[in-house]
Amino acid sequence: MTGYGKSVLQLPTKKISIELKSLNSKNLDVNARMPSMYRAKELDIRKDIAKHLIRGKIDFSLYVEITGEDTSSKINKTVVKEYIKQLKDVVDGDTTELLKMAIRLPDAVTTERDDIDEEEWNVIANGIKDAISKIVAYREDEGKILKQDFLERIATLKQLLENVIDMDPERIEGVRARLEKGIAEIKEKVDENRFEQELVYYIEKFDITEEKVRLDNHLDYFTKALKSSDSNGKKLGFISQEIGREINTIGSKSNYAPMQKLVVQMKDELEKIKEQLLNVL
Repeated sequence: MTGYGKSVLQLPTKKISIELKSLNSKNLDVNARMPSMYRAKELDIRKDIAKHLIRGKIDFSLYVEITGEDTSSKINKTVVKEYIKQLKDVVDGDTTELLKMAIRLPDAVTTERDDIDEEEWNVIANGIKDAISKIVAYREDEGKILKQDFLERIATLKQLLENVIDMDPERIEGVRARLEKGIAEIKEKVDENRFEQELVYYIEKFDITEEKVRLDNHLDYFTKALKSSDSNGKKLGFISQEIGREINTIGSKSNYAPMQKLVVQMKDELEKIKEQLLNVL
């Protein structure tokens, strides 16, 4: 959800610069900075931003640079003259120095609040829409890159899952061999039927067939959701949590070092996916 959009407008007496920046955030958080005379339009601006950007920490800035004779700040001549008169009674100094002191005192400069010119505001509103369209385009470009990254990582998880599936018979045989070796070392006669029953029970505890099937389904569902045109960042987050649960269960049940190495690789890929999901709407 990182992005940037800017629009610059040249009006007859002023230059307007509009900037939008966005960073990752689970919710929409808009921080607006603008001259006080435009504050009456802030709610409309926020609604327009929320309509298009949905999520993210958004910084909206509207800067005004006066390029003509129009200005809302006026020197209060009567007050300044009175300040200079009083200062002369307190300190010695030429008029220029006293003027510098007087202009800094309260009420020496007044700011007139003009009503917003609707024609001017229509131009500014179009500039805001242009900045929003640019930040949306920026996000879409970033989204295409993220989508490709997700597809590659899901493909990696699929391949690792295939490796787990191929390795599973070898793992089960290893479990059987360790149990038989343990019994042999005891050097006690055992009931073969009883031993087979216990062996089946023990192996069933470490069976990961269901986890393999569910994980494969979750990976397919993630890919399907990724290709959807809807805003689905939260859905992808939920699916990634389910993927993580199956991977963790496979790791806890595997009881086999080579398979646990594959599980570690799967967890690493999934963590990278989760980090990038913060950028998805």
